[in-house]
Amino acid sequence: MNFINYPMQIKSLDQTGALEGYASVFGTVDLQNEVVQPGAFEASLATWKQNSCFPKMLWQHDPKSPIGVWDDMFEDQYGLYVRGRLLLDLQKGRDAYSLIKSGAVDGLSIGFMPKQSHKDGDVRVLDEVDLFEVSLVTFMANPLAKVTSCKHWSDAYDQTIYLMNRLKSLKRAMDKTDWHVKSLMMEQV
Repeated sequence: MNFINYPMQIKSLDQTGALEGYASVFGTVDLQNEVVQPGAFEASLATWKQNSCFPKMLWQHDPKSPIGVWDDMFEDQYGLYVRGRLLLDLQKGRDAYSLIKSGAVDGLSIGFMPKQSHKDGDVRVLDEVDLFEVSLVTFMANPLAKVTSCKHWSDAYDQTIYLMNRLKSLKRAMDKTDWHVKSLMMEQV
C-alpha cells in the first residue's frame, strides 16, 4: 500500500468534531515524486459508495487507530474533498480534535494501491488508485501540506462552496451516464 500526503484545508472543525478539507490535491508533486491526476479516485469512490460507505479515517495510517468516519468524499477541480467527523467519545478522537484545533496536526494523507500510473520523467503520475483510507497525520510528503483555516461550518459562504462543488460533481457523473439511466435518475428527484 502506498501513502501520499497532501495539504489539508480544514474549512470546519466544531465542537461536534466535524471537519472537512482536501485529502489530495491534483497536479502537486510530493516528496515521494508522485502526482495524482484528476479522475484518479472516481472508480474507487464509486465502489465505496455502492457499498454505502467511505474509506476509513485513521490516525497516522495506523489500522489499529480509527478516530472517526468520513461522511462524504468527492473530486472537484482542486482535489479529493473529504468531510467527516472525529469520534469525540474516543480518547484518540478527543486528542486528534485538540491537536488539530491547536495546529499541532495539520495534514491529511491517503492510503491507496495504484491501479494505473505512468512515468513522466522521474515522477510517477497516478491515473487511477484504489483508495483504502484517509489519515490525519503530523508529517506530510508534501511540504505545503498544512491547515490553512479552521472555522465554524455554519458560515454560509462555506456551505455555498460545498454545495457548488457537490453539484459540479453530480453534473460530471450525469455527463458520463447514458441517456436511459439519466431519465431514471431524474424520475427519482
